[in-house]
Amino acid sequence: MSLDIQIHPPANGNQRVALAGRLDTHSHAQLDASLAPLLAAPPRGSVLVLELTGLEYISSAGIRSIFKARKALAAHGGKVLVVDPQPQIQKVFDLVKAVPMNEIFSSTAEADAYLDAMQRKVLEGDEDDD
Repeated sequence: MSLDIQIHPPANGNQRVALAGRLDTHSHAQLDASLAPLLAAPPRGSVLVLELTGLEYISSAGIRSIFKARKALAAHGGKVLVVDPQPQIQKVFDLVKAVPMNEIFSSTAEADAYLDAMQRKVLEGDEDDD
């Protein structure tokens, strides 16, 4: 099985990308190419949400792709959140610690609640500046 990548339109400064299939040596370049425009000049504090519900396998090459995205966004104050990884994918993340545990969510609703809280925090900070 190959890698299927669905890039959703941005919403509230957050970009969602759904992955299905295999993220491995043969497909990581496809993900890198798909994410390149999103990571080229990200808005400050932007968030990339990787929905992994359909991802069945990830290799070290796939982990590197996610790590590169994290590094690119971190340089602009942004982050990558991982949503709904299958148990075998979660185990790989646990072993290699490529994504901090506080950036992995078991559902889209859980990630959305986190993003809403982050947005409220930013907006409250802006009100303090007035």
